[in-house]
Amino acid sequence: MKSLFYKSIVLLLVAFSTSACFNKTSPNYQYFPDMYFPVSYEAYGEYDVFVNQQEARLPVEGTIPRGWKPYEFENSVEGYQMAKAQLTNPLPYTEENLANGQQLYVIYCSVCHGEKGDGKGILVDREKILGVPRYDDIGRAITEGSIYHVMYNGLNTMGSYAVQTSIKERWQIDHYVMKLKGALEGKPEREFATETVNETIEGSKVKVEGKEELIPAVSAGPSSNVQE
Repeated sequence: MKSLFYKSIVLLLVAFSTSACFNKTSPNYQYFPDMYFPVSYEAYGEYDVFVNQQEARLPVEGTIPRGWKPYEFENSVEGYQMAKAQLTNPLPYTEENLANGQQLYVIYCSVCHGEKGDGKGILVDREKILGVPRYDDIGRAITEGSIYHVMYNGLNTMGSYAVQTSIKERWQIDHYVMKLKGALEGKPEREFATETVNETIEGSKVKVEGKEELIPAVSAGPSSNVQE
């Protein structure tokens, strides 16, 4: 009995000592300090161990991010003209590609270029952006290559969409823009390709019915979430 009595006294003293310093406004103990204090460096933080205290370092010279591939036409007037003349859409003109291109066009392009490609998007109507040309503008005479080049690099007030879209998505938008251009010019609508069932972009090649064909000047944009 005495042993049980003494043990009870000890337990009461321990309980009292641990609860005596209890503060409801702040926790007394941190059972998992790693949950409160980061072990690694904070993103974009300043630390003496880095040059200029900059945690966000530039990539090593000569390396490229995962999922990104170089685009061979440079962002210049000459590069634009070369892409305009040489670059063609590697994706077949199918109902699926056109439907996906239309959906992406509505998301990224219609606010400026308009749902019909006539340069009368909602931002133009509100006079937020002016001077958006029609797709059938003779002075520009857009092509599949020039459309892709501008989506990749941007032009004038239009920024690049290489981050927001993948290779395949840009070519799908390309198909739909060319459809709108043909409609504005009064040309008959193109027929869908029926011989191609499945196509996938893998690196610099497109696989069509088990055959691989080279895709000229195609690259993913500088994005970390691009999956082709």
